[in-house]
Amino acid sequence: MNNRVNPIPGPDDIARRELANGLVVLARENFNAQSVVLTGLLRTGAIFDTPQTLGLADFGTEALLYGTANRSFEDIHETLEGLGADLEISAGVSSTGFGGKALAEDLGVLLDVLQDALRYPAFPADHVERLRGEYMTSLQMQQHDTRYRAGEAFRALAYPESHPYHYSSDGTLETIPALGRDLLVDYHRRTFGPRDAIVVVVGAVPAEAALDAVEAALGGWTNPDQPPRPAIPPAPALAEVRQTGVVVPGKTQSDLVLGVPGPGRRDPEFHAARLVNNVLGLFGMMGRLGKTVREAQGLAYYSYSLVEGESGPGPWRVMAGVNPANVGRAVESILAEIDRITREPVSEEDLADNKANFTGRLPLQLENNEGVASAILRMERYGLGLDYLRTYAATINALTADDLLAAAQKYFKPGAYALAVAGPDGK
Repeated sequence: MNNRVNPIPGPDDIARRELANGLVVLARENFNAQSVVLTGLLRTGAIFDTPQTLGLADFGTEALLYGTANRSFEDIHETLEGLGADLEISAGVSSTGFGGKALAEDLGVLLDVLQDALRYPAFPADHVERLRGEYMTSLQMQQHDTRYRAGEAFRALAYPESHPYHYSSDGTLETIPALGRDLLVDYHRRTFGPRDAIVVVVGAVPAEAALDAVEAALGGWTNPDQPPRPAIPPAPALAEVRQTGVVVPGKTQSDLVLGVPGPGRRDPEFHAARLVNNVLGLFGMMGRLGKTVREAQGLAYYSYSLVEGESGPGPWRVMAGVNPANVGRAVESILAEIDRITREPVSEEDLADNKANFTGRLPLQLENNEGVASAILRMERYGLGLDYLRTYAATINALTADDLLAAAQKYFKPGAYALAVAGPDGK
C-alpha cells in the first residue's frame, strides 16, 4: 500500500479482515511518523445498566486497567510508561471504546496489554474502592455544575424512562455505592466479547502485519454467552412542551438545554440535519444563535447547538449560559431562531459557506493518525462503506436548501420541545 497516492483513505488503502470469532480488523499504513495508533470498540455499554445499577458499565470499564489476572496495576502502567505509550478504555451507551498510541515497534506490547485488560480483568478490591471514591467525588462536584444538571434534566424530559438515553451513564450518588465487585465481575462476564467488535490500526506498520498482530492478540478470544449486538430503540417525537427547573444554590449563572430527540447516524437526513444545525448554532462563532442571542441581544454568555447522531436518536439541542434574570428572554430568542430555521430555506450564500466549511474540515481531520483511525472506526461502526470519505464531499455538495429545511421541520415541531434550566432559582 502507498498512503501518498491519495490523502483520503479509501478501499484501495484500507486493509480489512474478519476474524473467526466475529471481530473485524482494519489497518492503514502511514510511514511518515514512527508511531502507531490503535482504536476500536466492543458492543457493550450502559445499555445493559438498569435503573438500579446506573453507572455499572462506566465504573466497571474504568476498572479494567487497574489490574488483571496477569498484571498488577503497577505492572500495567510501568509497562506503558516505559514505552512512552498510552492506553484508555471507556464505556458509552451501546459500545465500549478503547484507544492507544505507541511506537510502531511496540504495537505487539500495546495489543497484549489491551487484550489482557479486556479478557482477564481482576477488579482488585483495593483499587475498586479507591476508584469508587473518585467516582463519588466527581458525582458530588457535578451536583454543583449547572451545565451538567441541565443536561441531565433534559435527557429525563426528552426520552421516556424505558429509553437508555433517559439516564446518565455516570451513575448516581445512590447507585455507585451499591456496585460491588461481584457486579463488576458479572457485567464483564456477561457482556464482554469479540463478536461485532472492531479494531483499527493506523501508522508505521505494514497493513497485513498489523492485521496479523491483532489476530494474534485477540483472535483466540471467545465468549459463547455474549449477548447480541445492543440496539438503541427509536424515541417518540415530543408532542408538547416539557420543561423543568433545577435549583443549584450559590450560583450566579443559569444553564439551559432546549431540544428534541434527533436523527441517528444512519438516518437518511443525518447530513442535512448536521448542515442546517451548523447554520443554526455552530458556523462562524456559533451560527445564528451566537449572532442573535449572544452578540446582538446580549442574553447569553454562550449559545450553540449540536446534533449528536450516534447509534440511536441522539439529541438535537441548543445549550446556553445566561444571567438568571434573562432566562425567559433567552428562551424566546432561541425559539425564534428555531422557528426561522424551520420556516425559511437557508440562503444560497449560507448554504455554500456551510458546505465549504464541512468539506474543508475533512482533510484537516485526516492530517494525523488519530484522525484517520477515528474516521475508519466510524465507517465500520455505522456501515458507511470504505469509500465513504472519498464520496463525502459529493454527498455534502448534493444537499439543497430544501433538504435542510425538511430535516429541520422533521425534528422541530411548533410547541414541542424539552427545556431544562439549572441555576440559583430553578426558574
